[in-house]
Amino acid sequence: MPKTKGIKLIKRRKAPEERLKEAFENVPKITDETVSRHREDVLSSARKYIYPLQHSRKRIVFISSSIVILAVIGFFAYIGLALYKFQNTNSFIYGVTRVVPLPVAKVGGSWVSYESYLFELRRYMHYYETQQQVNFSTKTGQLQLDRYKRQAMNSVITAAYVNELASKYKVRVTSQQVNKEVALVRSQNRLGSSRKEFDAVLSDFWGWNEADFKRELKQQMLQQAVVAKLDTKTNQEAENALNQLKHGADFATLASKVSQDVTTKGNGGQFPNLIEKNDPNISPQITQELFRLKPGQISGIINTGYSLEIVKVISDQGSKVQAAHISFNFQPIANFITPLRKTQKPNYFIHI
Repeated sequence: MPKTKGIKLIKRRKAPEERLKEAFENVPKITDETVSRHREDVLSSARKYIYPLQHSRKRIVFISSSIVILAVIGFFAYIGLALYKFQNTNSFIYGVTRVVPLPVAKVGGSWVSYESYLFELRRYMHYYETQQQVNFSTKTGQLQLDRYKRQAMNSVITAAYVNELASKYKVRVTSQQVNKEVALVRSQNRLGSSRKEFDAVLSDFWGWNEADFKRELKQQMLQQAVVAKLDTKTNQEAENALNQLKHGADFATLASKVSQDVTTKGNGGQFPNLIEKNDPNISPQITQELFRLKPGQISGIINTGYSLEIVKVISDQGSKVQAAHISFNFQPIANFITPLRKTQKPNYFIHI
């Protein structure tokens, strides 16, 4: 046997082609099963990081939602107490009622908004606090405030009935009509000689801007339009008087017989003083018509909102005129809403 001690065995080097073949043989085959197994391995290693994050996110969402819900509940609980228990009237509470349509009463099938009630009440409060220096925190002031609360409530309840009648009889007042009325009043300097003075009057006396003034005026005009529609008796009386004048009746004689202005009918309907365009004692609709007529001319029927008037210019003295009128007073709105009150009694949500 040949000696092998001390002899280093020489390992045969594999050929490059053989090594390449073995490398390809050792590469794992890519199949649907191996891809699925690899994906599961990756996801398994990631879950230990993902799951805690998902639980934390859900907890944060739950806590945040709970805080928001509790805050909303708390807010409305505070508002409810402020309005319906303590009857707060401050600017913040009023601002909330302008956004959230909370009711103060219900008339028939209509809700009366708390905002409309505060709108009326706050103008009373502003006027008496700023112009009459009334302190509503005193005992006497509280008694006055209770009276103004009743007035404000009666005003919005009446407005609700008026709106119902207006809807029933298809009576409406447009923004154009309101703007025309404002223009008429301002043209006669009844609310200041300039826009700045007009705004100052509204702000100082009622705490209003022009939009607030138009809102109040529109409701007032709607009430007058409803009365003018329903008061057929007064309309007929005015039509009869105008018809007699057209057929030659003497103005002064007729005024003394049918006019409902007790202060002038004894003098043939003649106004006691000369009239100027901005006379505060005469309706703007009347003065507007008087300065269109010539001496001896008679107008048609003028609706002042409170009465139906027929006027005559007796003489023209430049910036003033001497005139007479025949007046027919509209019935009060109460005559038309009282039947509704009997069948649709208001349901109040606050106690005054």
